[in-house]
Amino acid sequence: MQDYEESVAFLGTWGPFQRRVFILLCLTSIPCGYNILSVIFLLASPSHHCYIPTQSNLSQDWIEASIPVQEEAGKQERSSCSRYELDLVKNLSALGIGPGLEPVHNLSVLASGPESVFSNLNQEGCKDGWTYSTEHYQCTVVTEFNLVCSDQWKQPLTSFVYFLGGLTGCLFSGQISDRFGRKPVLFGGIGILSVFSCALAFAPSWPIFTVLFFMMGLGQIACYIVVFVLGSEILIGSTRVLFSNMALPIIYTTGMMVLPGTAYLVRNWRHLSLIMAVPGLACIPLWWLVPESPRWLLSRGRLLNADLLLRAAALENKVEAPKVIFLPSKGDEAASQKAKSLGFLDLLRTRNIRNMTLVQWLIWFSVSVSYFGLSFNMSSIYGSPFLNYFLLTVVELPAYTASWLAARSFPRRLSFISFTLLGALALLLIQITKHSHLAVTLTLVLVGKFGILAGTGMLYTFTGELSPTVIRNTAMSSCATFSRVGSSVSPYLMQLAVFYQFLPWIVVGVLSLLSVVLSLFLPETFRQPLPDTIEQMAQTQRFRWPWASTPPPKDDGKSTKDQIAETAPDIICSTQL
Repeated sequence: MQDYEESVAFLGTWGPFQRRVFILLCLTSIPCGYNILSVIFLLASPSHHCYIPTQSNLSQDWIEASIPVQEEAGKQERSSCSRYELDLVKNLSALGIGPGLEPVHNLSVLASGPESVFSNLNQEGCKDGWTYSTEHYQCTVVTEFNLVCSDQWKQPLTSFVYFLGGLTGCLFSGQISDRFGRKPVLFGGIGILSVFSCALAFAPSWPIFTVLFFMMGLGQIACYIVVFVLGSEILIGSTRVLFSNMALPIIYTTGMMVLPGTAYLVRNWRHLSLIMAVPGLACIPLWWLVPESPRWLLSRGRLLNADLLLRAAALENKVEAPKVIFLPSKGDEAASQKAKSLGFLDLLRTRNIRNMTLVQWLIWFSVSVSYFGLSFNMSSIYGSPFLNYFLLTVVELPAYTASWLAARSFPRRLSFISFTLLGALALLLIQITKHSHLAVTLTLVLVGKFGILAGTGMLYTFTGELSPTVIRNTAMSSCATFSRVGSSVSPYLMQLAVFYQFLPWIVVGVLSLLSVVLSLFLPETFRQPLPDTIEQMAQTQRFRWPWASTPPPKDDGKSTKDQIAETAPDIICSTQL
């Protein structure tokens, strides 16, 4: 079979058909972006302390004084999980010690008394529940089901289950997509995301919420991966690069930017869950407008379906299609039969693809821990959580723009290393400024996010170009699976602050550096043929400097054209701009 992109060149690169696919696929990414940070707002944990019943007949001063004061991060804070024994506090109140004084003075007076009564009072847990701050949130999953203190372990576990759902979705959606098509998996993921987001609003208990949250995560990342692959396979040339590196990520980010604003206006988690279902439900009618990937149809041996789809596209673009678009060759039938049997294990079958797959899995894991760990660590930055997360999302726009510009003109590996190294260094510097220069700290966080996101944008393109068409969605989904493993671990990063308050930021920075080192073992794909079969994949390499990306051709007296003709695969898809 001849070169695929040469075969479909009669369509052009930016006709009505391409514009329709471009816009519709971007729109289908909005539900995925809108829901990705839902875990942060639904599971937000406001400041809290023990509830003192009104039946205790204590004045407001005594109610506040009954909460122990302790030092946290160099500041005096009221205890979140304990109070002085209420019966003893009532007795002291009845004695009239320190009436009308401020809470801190109450503590001082009682503690310095002749009998040091107050300092010897026993403490107890929050037997009557908690009082939660409503400064930022009216009601969250944490406040409704009291996921604090002895049940605080349920917060990161719930986040873990959500990302575990994404991991499971990635694990199976790629193989389903490569076997049954991109389009069914895309809209199936959007449907799952929307239905279970609605169901989430009616969860009567934490266990049921957790199960529904898992199902919601199942559809979240799977649909984005399929959108990326579908657009990469339908669009060609510079239009593909524009879609993959700029348009799709920016629209996805726009969905992310809307969520903090929605959470600011709708501060009840049940109402927010219902609203999060709206973008996905609005995308369901697009099923009749989004086409299947002709490249995937061709890889499955369905030449007639691919031919009909491209002829319909030619009519839409008002161009004339050739009488025969694809010329079948002897190996096509055998290749299509072999493609039908490819699955997850084929990513580990041969030495070359196994080495490349393992390196990519580790890179995706490291980058994901950095990305989501940074998002979860934002709760330790002072200020409005809505503004902080909005700024953290806005910075993705210039990040993806920079990724697109780099993808047009620079090698993939060098670009990924440069961006990710910038992000890693910024995150490692946070420990110097966190408590002394809050504005500088926020700036470093945003620079770190910029670097990691720009690197992630390059990573999507890099992985897609390394993977062959017959197993591309499986390869992308397997990488996204390890990305979900990283995101599943990231909620627990905050727990590391117990040992050292800067440890979460150090871990995030070091993992970013690890991904930089690992990328040195991957081959360069810039302006190289896009592989359609496993045999056409580039070879992994030993350590090599990023600026030595492509070895020079051997000078054997033959022209460059002759060399390419000898080494080019039978089915290639050029990525040259």
